Amino acid sequence: MKDKNTIFIKNKCLALGFDYCGIARAEKLDDDARRLEAWLSKGMHGNMQYMENYFDLRIDPTKLVPGAKSVITLLINYFPHERQKVETPKIAKYAYGQDYHEVIRAKLKQLLLMMKQEIGEINGRGFVDSAPVLERAWATKSGLGWIGKNGNLLNKQAGSFFFIATLVVDIELVYDDPFAKDYCGSCRRCIDSCPTDAILDNKVVDGSKCISYYTIELKDALLPEHLKSRFSDWMFGCDVCQDVCPWNRFSKPHNEINFTPLPHILNFTSNDWEELTEESFKQIFKNSPLKRRKFEGIKRNLRFIKS
Repeated sequence: MKDKNTIFIKNKCLALGFDYCGIARAEKLDDDARRLEAWLSKGMHGNMQYMENYFDLRIDPTKLVPGAKSVITLLINYFPHERQKVETPKIAKYAYGQDYHEVIRAKLKQLLLMMKQEIGEINGRGFVDSAPVLERAWATKSGLGWIGKNGNLLNKQAGSFFFIATLVVDIELVYDDPFAKDYCGSCRRCIDSCPTDAILDNKVVDGSKCISYYTIELKDALLPEHLKSRFSDWMFGCDVCQDVCPWNRFSKPHNEINFTPLPHILNFTSNDWEELTEESFKQIFKNSPLKRRKFEGIKRNLRFIKS
């Protein structure tokens, strides 16, 4: 039996444009802590030193919100209506529209305000990707899907092209059953298709080998020459492991206007990218995830895949 607060929250999540909402009891993630520690100890985070920070906060929601009782996980679809031109530097689909951090953060603030107005005084914090929260672990605990071999959360109805957001609150709610089954079976498409062999057999992704890591996270002036032939024109991020996943045959175009692709991302040719000035880049992509890599980083990636 769902209580009225839980029903209210789930209805408001849908009204705000989220596609799925699951709720789990706030508790320490002991198993995930061990997996994260092992992953970090093997250096699979590469130069992403920030992933070593706030370890205790990542595994214990009560350290993020004192007295935390519930973790609300939200999924929002970003699968686009349109694709880039075939012969153009490729950009991961999540970066086609506006910066999702800003879009989703605004929705989480609105949700928390609605909850306070309806339920009463609530302490809570919303997180979108950039904070020390193990989003996929909480998504699984709240029944929204399972972790695929490519490390992504997979949902039976929608695949994996969605953003995950988390809201930690200090009120008791009705909790969803954890997602207990793995539907990847013997499929190895993501493993076999990864251009840089970053996906290992045991559901572990070596982040230090991923094209997304090289093109977004790695700040070095030069990219590794021995991998040049493997990048397949990926200039910002990589979608190969998602594109080949059979579960993404269920992906449907999103309904979020803020994720509408920028015309420049869809229509820019290689020449357009090469002729792009820093001033134009800052203007065109001021609200885009591409601004994270900055102009010089984009130019570095472009030189690498075109040389």
